[in-house]
Amino acid sequence: MDLLRFATAGSVDDGKSTLIGRLLLDSKAIFEDQLEAVEATSKTKGYDYTDLALLTDGLRSEREQGITIDVAYRYFATPRRKFIIADTPGHVQYTRNMVTGASTADLGLVLVDARQGLTEQSRRHAVILSLLRVPHLVLAVNKMDLVDFDQEVFERIRQEFVTFTQRLNVPDLAVIPISALQGDNVVTRSEKMPWYEGSSLMHHLENVHIASDRDLRDVRFPVQYVVRPKSDEHHDYRGYAGRVASGVLKPGDEVMVLPSGLTSRIAGIDSYTDQVEEAFPPMSVVVRLEDDLDVSRGDMICRVKNAPEPTQDVDAMVCWMTREPLRPRQKLAIKHTTRSARAVVKDIQYRLDINTLHRDAETRELGLNEIGRVVLRTTQQLLVDPYEQNRTTGSFILIDEATGNTVGAGMIN
Repeated sequence: MDLLRFATAGSVDDGKSTLIGRLLLDSKAIFEDQLEAVEATSKTKGYDYTDLALLTDGLRSEREQGITIDVAYRYFATPRRKFIIADTPGHVQYTRNMVTGASTADLGLVLVDARQGLTEQSRRHAVILSLLRVPHLVLAVNKMDLVDFDQEVFERIRQEFVTFTQRLNVPDLAVIPISALQGDNVVTRSEKMPWYEGSSLMHHLENVHIASDRDLRDVRFPVQYVVRPKSDEHHDYRGYAGRVASGVLKPGDEVMVLPSGLTSRIAGIDSYTDQVEEAFPPMSVVVRLEDDLDVSRGDMICRVKNAPEPTQDVDAMVCWMTREPLRPRQKLAIKHTTRSARAVVKDIQYRLDINTLHRDAETRELGLNEIGRVVLRTTQQLLVDPYEQNRTTGSFILIDEATGNTVGAGMIN
């Protein structure tokens, strides 16, 4: 059974947390005592309905304000597929939280209120999902019950969003009218919207094709750990543990280890319980080589004639995540796959206005939650691919060396 990671985004009061609560409830993914607690809390607050948003908004400040602040992860499964939901906040001051939640998503779900139509926040969420190269996008037009399930309202919002996304990189878009509170078109097709001929939201999530999104051509295996048990049973065992970023690895394949450039063949691939005949993303495995090469954490195993570009000059789009602004000549630690280095900011080329897509080339710094194009120089070579080609080897995080806090996330151009 495969796994779909999807991130939800929406403006305040679009009903995002209610929708996730509805998905969890209607797919039988919550326990009776959880539902009873939510029903009791709803009655205490004086609601005449069960507030499903309480299933996901876990922070006290979220419940008090009725908004999502932190990224909340929820897990559920249907007979067809497993799901991980990243419920990301909609406020502009929590852009960094949305970037964090959406960075690993296969699908982005943007909610809009049918009464409000597209807002500045809706457009910003679509831009961020496009920047993060999330391959599938769903626009859920919520609260259709409050506009009497009017087809014209839905069509107007759909057309406006389709026109807007033509300026972005959105390979796959679906637009679905729903009512999260009443459950229309969430898990089952609604009889109240006979004019809508598409699938329900759950049917779309279960059937969206994600296997071809993964790069199975370019082999990238960042080494995380060298396995040397030194026990009597495995006296001479030497393996390299890590997670396959892309490509397919098989015993007998000729491979190269970077940055040394030494070559060997794969002697075998071990999983936690057994040997495997092939490894592909996102499997975590131990690779054994036929030759005793000097391989350590931060090295990368790849094909001989298909290697990433070693570079110390990194040109990337960076989302800045802390109050102290990012400025030229600033020194930071950088973590790229399993390799760590230090970096200095050579230049900030422009700040991207994610509402208008305007590039402000006059800016000399990036503030909290701002996104811009930055040039870095690193102390050692990183083995990179463009982010649009590989979301693992094309991304990195920036760390404040004094505090150890993550202060930025980057996507390599």
